Amino acid sequence: MHKFFRTSFIALIVLILGACSGSEFKPDYKLKIEPFTFTNQHNEEVSLDDLKGEVWLAQFVFSNCTSVCGPMMVNMAELQDELIKEKVEDYKIVSFTVDPAVDTPEVLQGYLDLFAPSDESKWEMLTGYKQDEIAEIAKKSFATIVADDPNSDQVTHGVNFALVNQDGLVVKLYNGNDDVPFDDIVKDMKALIKQGA
Repeated sequence: MHKFFRTSFIALIVLILGACSGSEFKPDYKLKIEPFTFTNQHNEEVSLDDLKGEVWLAQFVFSNCTSVCGPMMVNMAELQDELIKEKVEDYKIVSFTVDPAVDTPEVLQGYLDLFAPSDESKWEMLTGYKQDEIAEIAKKSFATIVADDPNSDQVTHGVNFALVNQDGLVVKLYNGNDDVPFDDIVKDMKALIKQGA
């Protein structure tokens, strides 16, 4: 009888610890983002330091894109709807244009308006740099590609959504174009926000 209670007690402790650890955030990466200061759609400066202390999602898009950017923007807006539904509040969405020569703050504001996000105040549409600068940041900080297509006005770029923690480290990457794991992203963001609280 004593042995039965001891075994049951151990099983209960294992279950409790398992439940606790299930809500912990486990990063896949710890990619350090290079410092930056860029301009958003409101003509305001936004730096990496401004984003410190917040969880954010990053993506690379551009307004003249004829392929993946539209679906990525739709998916990001849908993801925001899910975050609102789950009452997640402390986050930002940061979109880096890969065509800064064309994408002025005004152009980016117009582009964002096309997708009518539920809470535009969470979005930072960034420009104000040269394409080779963003290509370097994409490669070093986000492990993704940005490359000009010499045969067209298009730019090749990665389609991931990058989850960035409060310390400015990329900790997870998700496909932002096809089969977006909305539930996983929301769960990870909630766990990361809770962990930093």
